[in-house]
Amino acid sequence: MPPGPLLTGGTVGRGPLEPWPDTVHWQPISTDLIWVELIRLAVVVAIGLAVTAVGWALSGHWLFGLAVALVLVFGVWRAVAIVRAVRAWGYAERENDLLVRHGLLVRRLSIVPYSRMQFVDVSAGPLERAFDLATVQLHTAAAASDARVPGLRPTEASRLRDRLTALGEDRAEGL
Repeated sequence: MPPGPLLTGGTVGRGPLEPWPDTVHWQPISTDLIWVELIRLAVVVAIGLAVTAVGWALSGHWLFGLAVALVLVFGVWRAVAIVRAVRAWGYAERENDLLVRHGLLVRRLSIVPYSRMQFVDVSAGPLERAFDLATVQLHTAAAASDARVPGLRPTEASRLRDRLTALGEDRAEGL
């Protein structure tokens, strides 16, 4: 049987995640998350460059020079990937579940039924707080099904947390 509407949701030639469901209104996350991730990358690259540069200066071996070049190439490649990856994140609230999408090479679509949620966390590290961002983490009984939505403004993160908690309690009462 050739691939077609059965596997692709009615769109021949496309996979089950492309396009994302057309009936869903996706909410993007803040692009300020790009800066948070780029700063984290800059710290890692700076440490990598410092270690390899010191090794090169002390030993003079050409392999340390190659390592410096590789760290720089990795940094540039990862910076481009970060920009694209942050733009790939999105979430959608539906009647019975929350959808979370992300990924570039491996695209992931998580569907978390409200009735399966055990609790919802909102967190923000120092760097996220500096950029006025927070992450909403959904916890279910199955650890593999936990989903998170990073890069939200604190007011949106609180609103989403409260809504998901209320919907989770309403749906769980029927069980």
